[in-house]
Amino acid sequence: MYQFKQFDPQSFLTTYWQKKPILLKGLFKDFIDPIEPDELAGLAQESEIESRVVQRQKQAWHVEHGPFDSFEQFGENNWTLLVQAVDHWHLQSAQLLEPFRFIPNWRIDDLMISFSTPDGGVGAHVDQYDVFIIQGMGKRHWKVGEQQPLQSSVPHPDLLQVTGFAPCIDEVLEPGDVLYIPPGCPHEGYAVEPALNYSVGFRAPNQQDLLSSFADFALQEECFQHRYQDPDLQPTQLAGDVTSSEAAKLIELVKQTLNQPQQVNKWLGGYLTQAKHEVDIQVPEPSFAEDDVVEINQQIEAWLRAGGLRILTLDNGLFVNGEWVDSQSCQAEFVRFISDNLLYSADQLTEYLQQNDNLALFSALVNEGYIYPYEDGEE
Repeated sequence: MYQFKQFDPQSFLTTYWQKKPILLKGLFKDFIDPIEPDELAGLAQESEIESRVVQRQKQAWHVEHGPFDSFEQFGENNWTLLVQAVDHWHLQSAQLLEPFRFIPNWRIDDLMISFSTPDGGVGAHVDQYDVFIIQGMGKRHWKVGEQQPLQSSVPHPDLLQVTGFAPCIDEVLEPGDVLYIPPGCPHEGYAVEPALNYSVGFRAPNQQDLLSSFADFALQEECFQHRYQDPDLQPTQLAGDVTSSEAAKLIELVKQTLNQPQQVNKWLGGYLTQAKHEVDIQVPEPSFAEDDVVEINQQIEAWLRAGGLRILTLDNGLFVNGEWVDSQSCQAEFVRFISDNLLYSADQLTEYLQQNDNLALFSALVNEGYIYPYEDGEE
């Protein structure tokens, strides 16, 4: 299990979170990489896993998207392999997210892992979300600046870079060092020697994302059907005019959709548990009866949530992988146990599963492939 060395979450959030970047030297003591470069390359060979190689070629940039059969064509220098959502597919790597759960689960997006050859990098750029970058094997030279006026550059259709920023951090990172970079802060990193980096990114939906999702939900659920009404309409002398009072009533009609907590929370819970990347869900065939689940629980030490699966509670509702799940008849502490944890102890479950509704819910999650028996040593 990965743990921070001498780190105060409250002090960090107050001083740095979404305010200014910081280099946390030796945040992980005696850091051990959870994955080898060859394993990362193997993940990049899978079609369901998003990956890309960014290569600097003299004065030009080249980007190639996976899956990859080999990497020999890129040579020995000047390229980086980036693999998204490795926490969905590699259990040991997913453990890197655990120390960051002082930030709510819904904010954590995924774990991206990169392997860079000497001088490999993706160029100076800006992200619109918070990110922690953990240095694994090797060394990488990073420059990070605070928010400042920047000039954009597009050296390749898949790369949006910036030029000419003034750094406030200019350091070579070693294993166990961690960079925190707030949204809008320019940064660039190049490997000094073959290096692994682990990027913990955070979700930050914008208004367009939220409105688009909310509209899709309204269409799917066929809700918010109340129509515009004007029983006190008076004759007009300006047939082409929309009066300010009419415009206000139309806008109020839109606002009223947000004054229906049950529907709004159903949308929001679904939205926040939708996975941006593929989730490693394996539905059991045949499905398990509830008695089977109880028997399995007696034979194992724990159950594990599928990699990348999102489970959240919102206003006493349970949401799993973009869907509301009926948990109203279950014990509240059991629902909290399911949403807060990634690993479920069989001993703790034994007591919870004595309640029929708890057992029914847990069995349903198992049969959806969302939770499965965990074997020690599994990767």
